[in-house]
Amino acid sequence: MAEQLYYEDIAVGSEITPLVKQPTTRQLVMWAGASGDYYQIHYDKDFAQSQGLPGVIVHGQLVFCFLSQLLTDWMGELGTLRRLTCNYRGINFPGEALICKGKVNKKYIEDGNHYVVCNIWAENGKGEKTVSGRAVIIMPSRESPAS
Repeated sequence: MAEQLYYEDIAVGSEITPLVKQPTTRQLVMWAGASGDYYQIHYDKDFAQSQGLPGVIVHGQLVFCFLSQLLTDWMGELGTLRRLTCNYRGINFPGEALICKGKVNKKYIEDGNHYVVCNIWAENGKGEKTVSGRAVIIMPSRESPAS
């Protein structure tokens, strides 16, 4: 486990260590079972192609979960993921690298909580952003909490 990150350790403009995923068709089937999303474009190549796709595609919500993992790995056990939003802009394919990235764009203290706001995104192997979003995280502070 990585060392706990604190509010004071984080600088606006700093990048979150990327998380690289390699989704497989097996993982897509497992995700379908866990999520209940059995839309055939995620496991049936012929059906996906009949819909105008080059082949099966990764579930958008699975990419959302990968981005969640990027953040929870980075913030550590004492951080709290307060809000996470994503917009789907492209397609990811099984067997191709999916790189999750993030950057801190704001820090502030409100009501005794230490907030960090990050822009997050997922890129395919070509460097194209396929999912983008924003996260608000409450980080632990080395300072004593406000009374």
